[in-house]
Amino acid sequence: MFVYGFHPVREALRRRPKGLRRVLVARRGDRRRREIEALCRRHGVRLEATSGAELARQAPGSHNGLAAELRSDAPAVGTVAAADPDIVVLLEDIQDPRNLGALLRVCVGAGVGRVLVRDRGSAPLSATVTRTSAGAAEWLDVERVPNAANALARLKDEGFWVYGAAGDGDPVWQVDLAGKVAFCCGGEENGLRPLTRKRCDRLVALPMAGRVESLNVASAAAAILFEARRQRLGGDGPGEG
Repeated sequence: MFVYGFHPVREALRRRPKGLRRVLVARRGDRRRREIEALCRRHGVRLEATSGAELARQAPGSHNGLAAELRSDAPAVGTVAAADPDIVVLLEDIQDPRNLGALLRVCVGAGVGRVLVRDRGSAPLSATVTRTSAGAAEWLDVERVPNAANALARLKDEGFWVYGAAGDGDPVWQVDLAGKVAFCCGGEENGLRPLTRKRCDRLVALPMAGRVESLNVASAAAAILFEARRQRLGGDGPGEG
């Protein structure tokens, strides 16, 4: 498997250099190439200079002159120290890899400690996902789970309060999001599965104004997660409602 582009390759070199077999570069000696070369030297990763045509042949994809090949036995990505272990996100049936990449980038920005992805029905953690996340996926603890309902039961055993994102939920800014919280986001077309909704302790929503009925799943997750972050960083508490 390859990751493509400057940001994904740079973050892979920073985050898990031992998981890289080699880095292929077809860029001229610009600032980005020099930065990648320096990271390869620092971490002992093999750097191979090549042509754009040869890079496209070996690593077909939108590479922008850079690609990194992952080892088949690459170690799992660990949790980032700056993340909040008391915030977990469960993603269910996110089928578009670009949406999944955008969601992972949102999770990193919001300080999410752990992401669970329902394995069946969800996009794989591919090069497209990594590229769309601009390398942010390298900084997340991502776990593929076979069953969302069982994963939520496990989180509840760990003391998490589970919130599901749904159009008929309570306005998220009226909900207390302190403590150990897990947020569930459903697929692009059908949202949360019925059993997952049933396992949630409460549903939260973003009431829409005007003619827009809903937001893209990544945009909705961003609004919800940053409301949780605002509350946890000492912002005003939830309103009455």
